[in-house]
Amino acid sequence: MVLNYIWAGFFLIAFAIALFQLIFFQDYDIFQKLVTSTFDNAKLGFEISLGLTGVMTLWLGLMKVGEKGGIIAIFARLVGPFFHKLFPEIPNNHPVYGSILMNFSANMLGLDNAATPLGLKAMKEMQELNPHKETASKAQIMFLVLNTSGLTIIPISVMVFRAQLGAADPSDVFIPILLATFFSTITGLIAVAIYQRINLLHPIVLAYLGTLMLLIIGLIYYFSIIPQEQVSLISTVASNVILFSIIISFVGLALYRKVNVYEAFIEGAKEGFSVAITIIPYLVAILVAIGVFRTSGALDLLVDGISYGIALTGLNTDFAPALPVAFMKPLSGSGARGMMVEALNTYGVDSFVGRLASTIQGSTETTFYILAVYFGSVGIRNTRYALTCGLIADLAGVVAAILIAYLFFH
Repeated sequence: MVLNYIWAGFFLIAFAIALFQLIFFQDYDIFQKLVTSTFDNAKLGFEISLGLTGVMTLWLGLMKVGEKGGIIAIFARLVGPFFHKLFPEIPNNHPVYGSILMNFSANMLGLDNAATPLGLKAMKEMQELNPHKETASKAQIMFLVLNTSGLTIIPISVMVFRAQLGAADPSDVFIPILLATFFSTITGLIAVAIYQRINLLHPIVLAYLGTLMLLIIGLIYYFSIIPQEQVSLISTVASNVILFSIIISFVGLALYRKVNVYEAFIEGAKEGFSVAITIIPYLVAILVAIGVFRTSGALDLLVDGISYGIALTGLNTDFAPALPVAFMKPLSGSGARGMMVEALNTYGVDSFVGRLASTIQGSTETTFYILAVYFGSVGIRNTRYALTCGLIADLAGVVAAILIAYLFFH
């Protein structure tokens, strides 16, 4: 229901602002731009879905190999006690735990292309357990919100962009991003737990979260003592070595158990195309709405209004030029990336605004995109409180990014 009003609101607000510009500023091109935006974003939605087809075919095929080889069941047992507390609707040691873990792992390594098909696989498996097929289950909501919070241990893409644009130290945002995305994830987890009355103080939950926190602290310490110019290189190499090692473990264990690896891969890969086709209308719907909202100038007005309000309080507003990234991030990953690059070029890649924009870009995920793709892939129409909790996590990540950037860079 919330998404219904937000989606319609994008169009209504865009129309009102465009009409104002036409009447009072004689901007005769504004409605042409809006119409062009609808066509461009509809095309973009199709192209994204088409682009996902190949990678989804690959990873759904590999997941089937892992499933038949038994390694997914091993992963499920490793995280079962923790996940059973977060996803009490899912039976103990269910194979979906392995898919969820793989998705989270790919996200943490900054491997978006691998994370999406793994997430869609997990969502499909949870849908099989969902008694109300058009309404999101508690497990699906928890999974989606943890995805939108975007816990990323190694933000490869942000560091690569900073390196390409000539940053003196492309990895100087590594620790700020890690901290910001951690706060976003914890906030999203708490928000859903409140809705679902999940006890996060249970010893098992605390043990797993404590282990994760120790891992993050260890990574922060390690990357603080090695030469900074090596951080980006080590991060990239480690991520891809880990990912390919997982693929080899899938294939190796399946061969050991005498599974026909090729046939298992083909069986799983066939699902990739059908999933990609399913998400097209959901993706086109959300991208077109976001496109007209941005083209009308509504996003710029929102940023300017917030900056003006903060200035009236007497607080420092040096962070304001980076806000377009914060507002675009929940709406569009490519849009937020473009906003970040624009900030890096305008204010300097090593400026406070440039570093803050980079930190915000890595702090959360694209909530509306993930909601449209993941829920759309299984035909869910009633998203319940998933969007609310996802946006709460986004807000926490952005606020944390701003405060941490002031601490590290101002």
